[in-house]
Amino acid sequence: MMRVFVLTGAGVSAESGLGTFRDAGGIWARFDPMKLATPEAFAADPETVHEFYNLRRRNLIEAAPNAAHAALARLAGGVELFLCTQNIDDLHERAGSPQVHHMHGELLVARCGWCGRREECRGDLSVETICEGCWRVGGMRPDVVWFGEMPYGLDVIEARLAEADLFVAVGTSGAVYPAAGYVAMARELGIRTVEINLAPSDNAGAFDERRYGPATTEAPRFVAELLGQGG
Repeated sequence: MMRVFVLTGAGVSAESGLGTFRDAGGIWARFDPMKLATPEAFAADPETVHEFYNLRRRNLIEAAPNAAHAALARLAGGVELFLCTQNIDDLHERAGSPQVHHMHGELLVARCGWCGRREECRGDLSVETICEGCWRVGGMRPDVVWFGEMPYGLDVIEARLAEADLFVAVGTSGAVYPAAGYVAMARELGIRTVEINLAPSDNAGAFDERRYGPATTEAPRFVAELLGQGG
């Protein structure tokens, strides 16, 4: 069975109404990440950071998976798929993907900075939120990887990439490392590489094949072709 490594970015969820980061009008065009998405920002002004992520969490809960998420869920039924996402939303899971590696964490999970306990979180967090593991306050935060922090499971990601027959990046900017370096790693290993994006990414030239258009159109088309269901 073909082994496919798929890396997804914000462009996959943009058509579900979740903001992208690097595009014009994206989240970081309107907000300063150094004031909202670093450990230092959280230490200096946890109330503002909580407010920002509470708004994003509410937005996510109201969102729905789109055709790109559904297509990648179908792909898992026909190949040996490792789905690695830079996104902190759960839309891949809601679309039916059985296994998703969230290298940048998950917005609907909270983590205690005191004891490290993780728990599902669908409501607001604040400096008054109590950790049910250590019963301390002030330490609960979104379980997301902020700038300056290490992504989750890099050893697992690199091991699964080394085993792949095909590397596909969907909706990624090609600007955020280490994820942006995976296409170069794949090429060094002799793995065929495909980019599916609204527009060329920062590292588009590193891909063997490039497909441009909305993720909701291009991802289903590519998956159908890969599974032998369409031309």
